[in-house]
Amino acid sequence: MNRQVPFVHLNVHTEYSLVDGIARVKELVAAVRDAAMPAVAMADVSNMYAAVKFYRACKEASVKPLLGTEITVCDDADDRVKGQMILLCRNNNGLQHLGRLLTETYVRPRSSQGITVKRSALFAVADDLIVISGGIDSDVAVLLRAGHPDQALELLMQYRAAFGDRYYLEISRTGRPGEGEYEAGALDLAEKTRTPLVASNAVRFLRADDFEAHEIRVCIHEGRVIDDPRRPRRFTDQQYLRNGAEMAELFSDLPSALENSTQLARRCNVFLDFGSTHMPQFPLPEGRSAEEELLAQARAGLKAFQQTKPDLDPLIYQERLETEIDTINGMGFAGYFLIVADFIRWSISNGVPVGPGRGSGA
Repeated sequence: MNRQVPFVHLNVHTEYSLVDGIARVKELVAAVRDAAMPAVAMADVSNMYAAVKFYRACKEASVKPLLGTEITVCDDADDRVKGQMILLCRNNNGLQHLGRLLTETYVRPRSSQGITVKRSALFAVADDLIVISGGIDSDVAVLLRAGHPDQALELLMQYRAAFGDRYYLEISRTGRPGEGEYEAGALDLAEKTRTPLVASNAVRFLRADDFEAHEIRVCIHEGRVIDDPRRPRRFTDQQYLRNGAEMAELFSDLPSALENSTQLARRCNVFLDFGSTHMPQFPLPEGRSAEEELLAQARAGLKAFQQTKPDLDPLIYQERLETEIDTINGMGFAGYFLIVADFIRWSISNGVPVGPGRGSGA
């Protein structure tokens, strides 16, 4: 056994995975640093809420942050045919692709199957993302368990066509039901298609003795009591943050699956900029600046207002308007005011109540 084999955890749920994660972000990163692991992935369920917190904590601890999420992907024709997978951002373009994918998933009407991503939508943003299959919870595993290895192979080839060498078959050895049978099928598929394997521990908590607290979290989510003999036991006390030596011992017969975890981590390079201000850009008529557009809209608004109040002195209001617009433009806020005006107009025209507001932006 080689205890020096490096390893990176790529399937980790933090406290922001409300369904089954209890690992606090800062404690997770500290544990990774203390275990001398070079990187760690955040793969929370259907969200990236912790991305900034996780990124900052990793940078402070000199640990490489890998940003991603775990999604449920479903068949285009039947959203009941589904499985889980992990998407990791290879670069900043990948981060943008993943952000758009999650946004579209949350704003469209929900199906009875909950938050799911259709396979075609995933393929449409395949560039700059890396896929980890999802292990025993993946759609490939579902087909293997159902006794359809040919269909599993066909599906795997679809993923390989879309993602190329950025698709990995995940295997874990945490004592969950079905892991052994799935691993045998996954090894066969990997050999037939030359798909890389990657080892994981499907981390849901930091220490083995955190298992009971984790199960309480799961029961709260499922509306069950912990002693209910009928509740499904989907997790084991082995799903903690194993160190590199433990993972090397666990996968001593598959060292390439360990090595692939570090190779994959090297392929992910996202950089978040906290030193610059990024403002949305208001669409402007050709040849006109934001300052000119704001002045034109304000003058038009004042003209319309004066037509309803013919007894007002127009010079007083025009002078005041010019002073206000000069102040706003001088502070560089023209685009901000144009954007606020745009959604206020939309609200009024769509019957959404708009109050008098407060502060300069009102």
